[in-house]
Amino acid sequence: MIELPYPTRNRTLVSAAPLKSTVAVLFSGGLDSAILLAHLLAQEHRVVPLYVHCELHWQHEELRRARKFLRAVDAPALASLVVLKLPLSDLYDGHWSTTGRGIPHASEPDDHVYLPGRNPLLLIKAHVWCRLHGITQLALGSLKSNPFADATDEFFAQFEAALNLAVSGQVAIVRPLAALDKRQVMALGRQMPLELTFSCLAPAGGQHCGKCNKCAERQAAFRIGGIPDPTRYAATASPVAI
Repeated sequence: MIELPYPTRNRTLVSAAPLKSTVAVLFSGGLDSAILLAHLLAQEHRVVPLYVHCELHWQHEELRRARKFLRAVDAPALASLVVLKLPLSDLYDGHWSTTGRGIPHASEPDDHVYLPGRNPLLLIKAHVWCRLHGITQLALGSLKSNPFADATDEFFAQFEAALNLAVSGQVAIVRPLAALDKRQVMALGRQMPLELTFSCLAPAGGQHCGKCNKCAERQAAFRIGGIPDPTRYAATASPVAI
């Protein structure tokens, strides 16, 4: 079973399964998924990183940074990055996530960055890939502070059951960080190469823009974690609360 980094009554494992084996990680290269991936490696699991490329505005730079992080934490138990293609330009046609116009600013609330249906779509692609490759656990870097309806215990339990029924198999969706807040997760990643992670909706010249909602959230994460922020920003916005 995946071990949580901190004791908790609610382990938030949607399905319990034996581990110290292979686990796929839905990996974006952002702080949470990067810390989760490195933590699982430290627990001596074989880790398969899955990146789902939806052709969204920021993903070219995000994927480049994700590869850099993986090179920095490379270990015998780390499998090669798997890139799954899931173009969403037809679904989010004209939306800021595909056009890069009207990117939510640092001062705008989290619901402005919500992409309807994206989490279920990512999970379907990753879950089916796991089923076809004999991997029985799919790990996500969800935290307890996630405010959206598709990040609740009820959603994951029901969605996992439906997916397993659809593929006639058992792939457990596990969330080892779901009982933790941002401060605890940052403490877990303190010794990791967090400067190589990426969390920006509007990359500027290969750098974090420093103005978008995700950049402000990133700045706040380092601040509340008591870790100097090593990120180079094209501009600086006021950090938001997490």
